[in-house]
Amino acid sequence: MGYYEFNIKVNHNSSDALAERLAKIGCLGIIINDDSLTVYFPDAIYLDKVKEELRVFKEILKDAGLSEYLSYNYVYISERDWSESWKKKFQPIDLGDSLTIIPPWLELKKERVNIIIDPGMAFGTGHHETTMRCLMLIENLSKKLENKKDFLDLGTGTGILAIAASKLGFENVFAVDIDPLAIEASKRNVALNNLKNIKISCDSIRSLRQHYDFIVANLLASTLIKMADEIVSHLKKQGIIVLSGIMVGQEDDIIKTYSSYKIYFTDKIIDGRWVTILGSKV
Repeated sequence: MGYYEFNIKVNHNSSDALAERLAKIGCLGIIINDDSLTVYFPDAIYLDKVKEELRVFKEILKDAGLSEYLSYNYVYISERDWSESWKKKFQPIDLGDSLTIIPPWLELKKERVNIIIDPGMAFGTGHHETTMRCLMLIENLSKKLENKKDFLDLGTGTGILAIAASKLGFENVFAVDIDPLAIEASKRNVALNNLKNIKISCDSIRSLRQHYDFIVANLLASTLIKMADEIVSHLKKQGIIVLSGIMVGQEDDIIKTYSSYKIYFTDKIIDGRWVTILGSKV
């Protein structure tokens, strides 16, 4: 089987919405750059589908009065060259005081907390601002918290935040996602890191019966608002919550919604056009 690599130029304000749409029609992986997306699809059966989705998306931008700037090209990649294509694009990332996100084909860095991530077929490689901020907050807070028993990574993707939590000392780590491809990827990455205290499930939060000392949810703002009641109900009193995936201008609605559920926010981090907020349950 071969693959098609699409390089899509798009206004940076529209890149995440486009990435979400392409994920829903079967892409194998997405790299989000400042002004473009690199997207992979399996063999030729997807060509017409992708082209039509891009045409429709451009019309949506026009109807919404947004920038219609969108262009693309694509190349065929043989199955033999597939892994090499990924390897060229993913390099180690050092974050915070000690974290290093590293692919499995490179030598681990000594005296660093190495989080091994095979980018493969899901999202959350450490390159996105929201993932970076969540990782740095988890690292920083892990040094201060007395109770690091139960941690929940909601919408785990590749499992990167759950893996970081485990390596930073949380006893029981739970990784949840409704996407089967994400579950497959997170299980693979947990195995690469040789971790035994992470439980992964393909479920929604409402199916969980446990309460957690720390919850991180890197999701769309609309999803965070919709799930606020369920998320807060699974957080222990005095528990820590990190919410991300929020675009600048959306954070006030998030803060207002969660404050009504007795979440007290203590920090707001703005990174470019993204916001990550930190709170606790009073």
